[in-house]
Amino acid sequence: MRYFFATGELSGETSAVLLSGAIRQLDERAVFEGLGSERMRSAGFNVWRDTRGWGSMGVVSALAKVPGLYAIMLQVALRLRQRPPDLVVLVDFGAFNLRLARTLRAFGYREPILYFFPPGAWLDNPKQARLVANSTVPLTPFKHQRDFYRSLGLPVHWFGHPLTAAYGMRAARAAPPAGAGRIAVLPGSRAGELRYHLPALLAAFEILLQSRPNAGAIFGAADSAAANAIRREIHARQVANVEVVAGGHAALLGADAAWIASGTAVLEAALMGVATVALYILSAPQARIARRIYRGAYITLPNIILNAEVIPEYMQEAATPQRLAAAMNSVLADPHSQYVAFCELRERLGPPDALAHCARFAVGLAGTSC
Repeated sequence: MRYFFATGELSGETSAVLLSGAIRQLDERAVFEGLGSERMRSAGFNVWRDTRGWGSMGVVSALAKVPGLYAIMLQVALRLRQRPPDLVVLVDFGAFNLRLARTLRAFGYREPILYFFPPGAWLDNPKQARLVANSTVPLTPFKHQRDFYRSLGLPVHWFGHPLTAAYGMRAARAAPPAGAGRIAVLPGSRAGELRYHLPALLAAFEILLQSRPNAGAIFGAADSAAANAIRREIHARQVANVEVVAGGHAALLGADAAWIASGTAVLEAALMGVATVALYILSAPQARIARRIYRGAYITLPNIILNAEVIPEYMQEAATPQRLAAAMNSVLADPHSQYVAFCELRERLGPPDALAHCARFAVGLAGTSC
């Protein structure tokens, strides 16, 4: 059967690749197409459009991309309408994908559309939830979103979080020697994230080296463009004991702890059992908008799910190099408390075979196409 996946950011690509791999185990003749980038190409997808640069930091930067993405969305919708796949799978990226789903339905598209990771998981927006449920089959990884949809009388499916199957929990580690430590650094994938996060993180590492002269930092670059940006910043600051590797997972392997820009990567680190300090920095106008839209106590997924600040969060003006360095020193000295909480996190995310259940559901849905 033919499966079309629509993503818009690297985290969505990761989820698309995971689900497609699980689908392939059930449907050996599966053919995958979609909107994505390097990861999906490497997984055997026929990529219709490269999504590099589609992601935005906040509403302000997103507005400039709306006309171009709207035109692409119409082209994709027409192409899908002319030659429908057996299943369309939308992965997060609600600003684009929800509009794509609604446009397809307006064009008379009758084939199944699965929304894997529906948007607004923690915003509890009734209007958005109804739009999702009216045009797609929602498949959420979060119990909270499942319960919210059900409270509105909307259909929704939940089998647990698929990432639990992809990331094994390592054995608990002792704290590294007092003057050392291997620190993974995941500054984000978007150009804006790198621009704001790299200076703060490199400065924090320089401060950390004062008390841990044998420490090392391993930067995980999301793609080749990010790797080049990271290397330029390292060279400009002449920071010692630093290396750059391809991908966040490679950086996390063997790390004693991590600095990570808030996002899916924080959850991935937690599922691996890597103690973490989180940060996120926006421009001042974007930060004001973000604070009006979201008023939750926490912004990283592990903290939201556990309803406690297990992972130190440093946002905006609080994300100073001094605070980031001090928090990392504390985490390196005592990684055990986070590890215990991460074990509980895995339990709260649902069954460890959630990915297999999601794949079976997707294949079954594809089998209902006309």
